[in-house]
Amino acid sequence: MSDFQAWAVGIQNRTEASLSVLLPASSIAPQRLHEAMRYAVLGGGKRIRALLAHAAGELCGSDSAKVDAAAAAVELIHAYSLVHDDMPCMDDDDLRRGKPSCHKRYDDATALLVGDALQTLAFQVLSQPGLFIDVPRQLEIIQMLAIASGSRGMAGGQAIDLASVGQNLSQAELEHMHIHKTGALIRAAAMMGAYCAEDSDTERLHAVDTYAQSIGLAFQVVDDILDTEADTATLGKTAGKDADNNKPTYVTILGLERAKQMANELYERALQPLQVFGDDALRLRQLAQFIMQRSS
Repeated sequence: MSDFQAWAVGIQNRTEASLSVLLPASSIAPQRLHEAMRYAVLGGGKRIRALLAHAAGELCGSDSAKVDAAAAAVELIHAYSLVHDDMPCMDDDDLRRGKPSCHKRYDDATALLVGDALQTLAFQVLSQPGLFIDVPRQLEIIQMLAIASGSRGMAGGQAIDLASVGQNLSQAELEHMHIHKTGALIRAAAMMGAYCAEDSDTERLHAVDTYAQSIGLAFQVVDDILDTEADTATLGKTAGKDADNNKPTYVTILGLERAKQMANELYERALQPLQVFGDDALRLRQLAQFIMQRSS
């Protein structure tokens, strides 16, 4: 196992353990809702956003306990978005992370409530008293996640996505959509990890922000490529769903080879601001490579 793999598995395991504690036990009423919440969150996913929070936190000297809370919160928001995204009124997908989607395993009403409850739990985690001595900094982090999740971020991007089915979008319009739908939460994850530091180094914060914007967009381009090239078993979700639904993607707009070139350009752009920090930015560089080389 490589050094990066060992680090990533360690972060994934501690994030899983943290989420397991934070989520209500399935024995607590309402049992079915709590069981479904745990089903939607635990035992799956690469925890990319948690890894980003910790990697950025390492660059900026953040307290790991605070980053644990930030990582858990952003993973809860991400999980809620997937539950709602899979529902019949959205993308209508029966498979997520290699198992039945939440609404297929339970029902539509339960899935809707799961998303609602996971979203509020994320802010409960971040707002707990005593987590930060610097309360204004705590409020900044909460606001980051709120903006990234709402109409100016992920939810707004999803609205644009739904309105774009069957439309001929330009590359600029597609980028605008994904900067919100996918990129906003990825950017927030990294910045939240960086903001968990007691003393903010402006140069390092700026580098994290520039990196996160580029790698967030690269993540989506790679996602579009995988939707074209990978199969359902590898992806853990239905392959080719965007094409079947007549959704614009980087592959449909640019072609496969140009989309791959764009992903590589974004990867290089993400790494550029990290050069001056040497080994302090090692995890962010390794994570960018992991995002580019992933198969699902």
